[in-house]
Amino acid sequence: MNKKVIGVSLAAVAALSLAACGSRDKSTGSAKAKTDLKVAIITDTGGVDDKSFNQSSWEGLQAWGKANNLSKDKGYTYFQSASESDYTTNLDSAVSGGYKLIYGIGFALHNAIDEAAKNNPEVNYVLIDDVIEGQKNVASATFRDQEAAYLAGVAAAKTTKTKIVGFVGGMEGEVISRFEKGFEAGVKSVDKSIKVQVDYAGSFADPAKGKTIAATQYAGGADIIYQAAGGTGAGVFSEAKSLNEEKKEADKVWVLGVDRDQKDEGNYTSKDGKKANFVLASSTKGVGEAVQNISKETAAGKFPGGKHVVYGIKEGAVGLADDNLTSDAKKAVDAAYDDIKSGKITVPEK
Repeated sequence: MNKKVIGVSLAAVAALSLAACGSRDKSTGSAKAKTDLKVAIITDTGGVDDKSFNQSSWEGLQAWGKANNLSKDKGYTYFQSASESDYTTNLDSAVSGGYKLIYGIGFALHNAIDEAAKNNPEVNYVLIDDVIEGQKNVASATFRDQEAAYLAGVAAAKTTKTKIVGFVGGMEGEVISRFEKGFEAGVKSVDKSIKVQVDYAGSFADPAKGKTIAATQYAGGADIIYQAAGGTGAGVFSEAKSLNEEKKEADKVWVLGVDRDQKDEGNYTSKDGKKANFVLASSTKGVGEAVQNISKETAAGKFPGGKHVVYGIKEGAVGLADDNLTSDAKKAVDAAYDDIKSGKITVPEK
């Protein structure tokens, strides 16, 4: 597959961030030297090691810190949220710790970020995956997740043998709906007769529930599951591994990863003793790159306060890592990518 589908274009994200920045940030006054800016992320309940959305954010912040010769807790850090009740506490702790740029990772932090920004006008905030309007010290960054999910749907439709594929979501809402509807549209664009089984766990931090749902979907005939469920998605991988270890490689079931290339999560040894991998492909989104670049621009005194920046295929910010696709599936995904980028295909998000 063409690399344009696999990677997130750092240059494109940086250019978009620059375009959104405009004039010098008025909430913080003069530009700061790089080493003066302290940056923190507040995770949602998926946690910083969720192999997905939060982890990508943390990796982006670590990359920014490394580029500025900073170390954890000496210039940048994260605050982990075990439950929604931790959001406000963690935001307060970040402010008390002197962090002047604070990211809320996920739409669930909307209310907590909104309140914190009003109470701390001297601090800049970024909300990922949702929008806060009218706050000069808040920037909002969202992604056209439906576009990457569409590519995952095409990949699934070109691969399934049973003509049944599954979707496992974390919590229902506008963001995960984009994944669900984009995936379904991609599947149906290839073959309208393929059934898409949709289930939600009601949580982004319940691997056991993810495993149970996956077991039911696989038992019902699905041979591919696309999970957009944060930490809950770990249960989908766990179930696929358990099943595949009892199967011959030719009969294995697949998982589609989300937010970052999750191929490493799919390694296993099949019943016939072969080392194998069950991650068909992974939809990607440049959360880490967005964190890295907004941090860079803020350090230069160009925080995009009050702006809503949207990242999609046109910006090189979402795509598909083609881990184990056949050449036929790769061609179909590439064609879909080009059609979305050109505007020939508009992917539904609701």
